[in-house]
Amino acid sequence: MYDYIIIGAGSAGCVLANRLSEHPDVKVLLLEAGPRDWHPFIHMPAGMAKLVGNKGVNWNYDTAPEPQLNNRTLWWPRGKVLGGSSSINAMCYIRGVAGDYDDWAAGGASGWEWNTVLPYFKRSEGNSRGGDALHGGDGPLGVSDLRHVNPLSHAFIEAGQQAGFAHNTDFNGPQQQGVGLYQVTQKNGARCSSAAAYLDPARARSNLTIHTGALASSITFDGTSSTSRRANGVVYSAFGKAFHQQATREVILCGGAINSPQLLMLSGIGPAAELRKHRIDVVADSANVGGNLQDHLDICTLQHSTQRVTYDRVGDLKIAFDYYLRGHSGPGTSNIAEAGGFMRSRLAPDDRADIQLHFVPAMLDDHGRHRLQGDGYTLHACFLHPRSRGRVALVSNRASDKARIEANYLSDADGFDLKMMLECAKVSRELLAQKAFDAYRGAPIFPAHNDLSDAELVEFIRGKAETVYHPVGTCRMGSDDASVVDPELRVRGVEGLRVVDASVMPTLPTGNTNAPTMMIAERAADLIRGRG
Repeated sequence: MYDYIIIGAGSAGCVLANRLSEHPDVKVLLLEAGPRDWHPFIHMPAGMAKLVGNKGVNWNYDTAPEPQLNNRTLWWPRGKVLGGSSSINAMCYIRGVAGDYDDWAAGGASGWEWNTVLPYFKRSEGNSRGGDALHGGDGPLGVSDLRHVNPLSHAFIEAGQQAGFAHNTDFNGPQQQGVGLYQVTQKNGARCSSAAAYLDPARARSNLTIHTGALASSITFDGTSSTSRRANGVVYSAFGKAFHQQATREVILCGGAINSPQLLMLSGIGPAAELRKHRIDVVADSANVGGNLQDHLDICTLQHSTQRVTYDRVGDLKIAFDYYLRGHSGPGTSNIAEAGGFMRSRLAPDDRADIQLHFVPAMLDDHGRHRLQGDGYTLHACFLHPRSRGRVALVSNRASDKARIEANYLSDADGFDLKMMLECAKVSRELLAQKAFDAYRGAPIFPAHNDLSDAELVEFIRGKAETVYHPVGTCRMGSDDASVVDPELRVRGVEGLRVVDASVMPTLPTGNTNAPTMMIAERAADLIRGRG
């Protein structure tokens, strides 16, 4: 018998497993559908390029055909391994800005304003630069400057300054906007996933049990439909067998923006009509489970390099030799997306950045799954505050069947998202045309010409835009009855059940989502223990 069962050992689940098991009298079970994080490419930062398409550590989702993107199905990689997506991502440490969280609170997520969440960011962060008013210096999550930087990444920063953008040495400092190098979730040159940061120090605790290869199929409840229903356990499969494990205090769902709403619906919490369609007994009619799906859509501009300094041809043996035999040094420590920036376009409605850039000194087409000949570099650009909303829906009543993902990119009524993606493509073209790239600039790859009209750039976007891996919102928190969870992350309509992951975010933060997800889990641990 366990006090808490946590479903999903990803960015949030590992944090909760550590924090809740700190009290020796509390018994915690952590369930993860994927394997342990044993793969060496997980821990060597540049190994992420070799994990692309590795089905052993990736859910390998695909969206439904996207009407505004030429009916393409887009690949959505999500981590299926201890550490979740923090074990396969590009490690960029970005928290967003104060206005993001103040907006959450103003919209009904009381208690999530910037002044409340900042201490949890700092509690999590162990920044190699040390702590200050905005940073933590001794938290479990290693945050470091890059050990190896490609000369093209420096050229990008110079190009940004030539284009009129400030050089920013800390995107999580007093000012987010500008161009610079990302700080990364690494410690001593190795990836610092949530599993490495939070789970490894807690593994030896006798009150924490970790089961991998355990796919949850439903949450079970006490009571009847006429009384208050309370979550009392989890049904899951492992080693070809089914198990029902009970929880005396709470079940905590940390599956992420796709798996969490799917499991809620499989357990009878969701839109009643959809549940009945799949012959699922309704525990709580919650119309918006799976709705409010948001993601950052990204457009990549690729250019050939006339100099062979890119990562396209760096030999695997050299990377491994430098990394493992020379003290975690060399290109193996690179997060690949070394430099980037935040900028405010002419269409920005407030003072926040609305475009984010990730620069890669290599050619990345179709998430790196399509290898191109030669040498080149890639500039990612995404619109940070999309208005389009999608949904996650069931295709059956079986957990083994992947949910249907309808991202609905560029579907907002006034077409603003498409206008912003056009701005993204234009600013990318402007940056790559700066003098700093003169020594490297070869022929354009995508788009194939530098003089495209707006209409031609729109077609380029519809044909090539992809996710930049930031889905959120499908179990939105708020104070209104239509929200899926309340501001303490408790699922409405039942007791003893919370959702703690990126799915509870009401809106996307201004940047990457991994650090905010860990912050949510840090605060959730206090809420669960009555300290929040």
